[in-house]
Amino acid sequence: MYIAIAGNIGSGKTTLTEMLTERYGAKAYLENIDNPYLGDFYEDMRRWSFHLQTRFLASRIEQTMAMLADKSQHMIIQDRTIYEDAHIFAGNLHEMGLMSSRDIETYMQIFQLVTNLVQKPDLLIYLKASVPTLVRQIHKRGRDYEMNIDEAYLERLNKKYNQWIGELYGGPVLVVDKDTEDFVEDPAVFERICAELDKLDVQKRLF
Repeated sequence: MYIAIAGNIGSGKTTLTEMLTERYGAKAYLENIDNPYLGDFYEDMRRWSFHLQTRFLASRIEQTMAMLADKSQHMIIQDRTIYEDAHIFAGNLHEMGLMSSRDIETYMQIFQLVTNLVQKPDLLIYLKASVPTLVRQIHKRGRDYEMNIDEAYLERLNKKYNQWIGELYGGPVLVVDKDTEDFVEDPAVFERICAELDKLDVQKRLF
């Protein structure tokens, strides 16, 4: 069973991945943020945005193909998906004028070729959170490189996420509203998520 967790920066994807991995003895596939273009990108975003996002896409393709080829696991859980790389982050860079139309078209052509060859998650868990909630969680975890993230940037990403989930994705989605449903502080929320996974597992075994 292939479970993917999606959400904005600071929404709690890795925390939920770890909790579900422990609960189900699943194998986790975490986001790889190692990218040799990252430093260049922050120096000149317009010049290096295509290189940065293409490298992230290549890493995500490699991870997704290896993950889906692994038949030894009953459940696999992916922290952030290949769809977010394209529809959220690359798309946002284009809208901000930091990736040219020619580059985004080339990028999306590669993305479409790959996603036609891989299955969608059996369930996508979308951690939806308002900007104040994201900022509070970002400050709580205290990563230095995240301390100065612009709130307007987080809001732009939220809009992209909501558009993607509402209009583009087209697969099974479980929405967890992090403003009111804290699966760390409230065990009942975590149990509700697990109940959905248990139900899905039964359905897959029957059919």
